[in-house]
Amino acid sequence: MRTGVYPGSFDPITNGHLDVIHRARHIFDKVIVAVARNPAKEPLFSPEERVRLIEENLKDCPDISVIAFDGLIVDLARKTEAVALIRGLRAVSDFEHEFQMAQMNRHLDETIETIFLVPNEQYFFTSSNLVKQVFKFTDRERRLIPANVHAALSEKLGHKP
Repeated sequence: MRTGVYPGSFDPITNGHLDVIHRARHIFDKVIVAVARNPAKEPLFSPEERVRLIEENLKDCPDISVIAFDGLIVDLARKTEAVALIRGLRAVSDFEHEFQMAQMNRHLDETIETIFLVPNEQYFFTSSNLVKQVFKFTDRERRLIPANVHAALSEKLGHKP
């Protein structure tokens, strides 16, 4: 069984993330969505909330699991016997950072590949940070995030759904 790990903060998950996850399902027998616990980033949602929001959108996908993790992603990949890390690329500006991370991960464990997947073009400009910034002023964005994320953001930021 070929397993891929898709790591990220997913604070919150967007339709672009979900698109990458579904693309990865065509390549791997199993996909693990790995939610990074990174308090230094000051996330809006707790790791448990992020895992729940993701799981609610993937409940009909038995080949996908969602976990929270600490530490190095290559260590998690090794522990789960994953053959690859999955990374989404939205624009050329993402590539330099992603390339550096891929090279460091290869340095740490050369047996684990990094696979770059490009989401549907309608999500190229989408990021969790942009969604949160828009939500600070309005709750009208509904095309870039799942309905449960919209409701959770509205609740967190005091908007009425």
